[in-house]
Amino acid sequence: VRACLFDMDGLLLDSEDKYTICTNAMLAKYDRPPLPWSIKAQLQGRPGPTAGEILRKWAQLPIPLDQYQSELYSLQREHFPTCKPLPGVEKLLGDLTGAKTGKGEKLHIALATSSTAINFKLKTAHLEELFSVFEGHRRVLGDDSRVPNGRGKPAPDIYLIALQTINASLEPGEKEIKPEECLVFEDSVPGVEAGRRAGMRVAWVPHPELHKEYDGRQADVLAGRTGEGGPEDMHQLGEI
Repeated sequence: VRACLFDMDGLLLDSEDKYTICTNAMLAKYDRPPLPWSIKAQLQGRPGPTAGEILRKWAQLPIPLDQYQSELYSLQREHFPTCKPLPGVEKLLGDLTGAKTGKGEKLHIALATSSTAINFKLKTAHLEELFSVFEGHRRVLGDDSRVPNGRGKPAPDIYLIALQTINASLEPGEKEIKPEECLVFEDSVPGVEAGRRAGMRVAWVPHPELHKEYDGRQADVLAGRTGEGGPEDMHQLGEI
């Protein structure tokens, strides 16, 4: 492993729990039941508009998508600034800063999150020191112009672009890093699939409730074979 690529929501920060609080407030407002983990699992890791459409379809909300997103964003502005790092995150990122591979090469890190620039700022403005380990040019956000429209997770693009940001800023004499030399850290099932479809190895760190939801199917998740990403890039997926 020569590079570690990180998701953010639900992996580095407790922001997935904030999303649930905001979504349940919206559902209650329109007399809908709370969000079950079977649906939450489909929303995690995906770009906001895609997740919003999945939720609206399931909940049968009586409002258009743009109104839903506007009302949801008002709640998120209130809750996102209270995000905290999840246990172990500060130590892991601290240990990786300045770490070397077994061959004595520098270990590189980058961020690949579906959060837009506005939401990223809301969640991290009070955690600048923690996120300073990710150099500005090695942060790929959900509304990054380099990620083609409709190619958010579970498509592999965001992780391949994160790797490009590392390779574009290597020191003279450093060999280009290949996808198979990357370790992706993910909490969501679509995110694991994105990493696998990029040809990378993945450490899956699921929320306890998500782990329960996929009980007995963990091998499918780790291989990227849950079917979230459609028929493309299948040659990159793992074998069970």
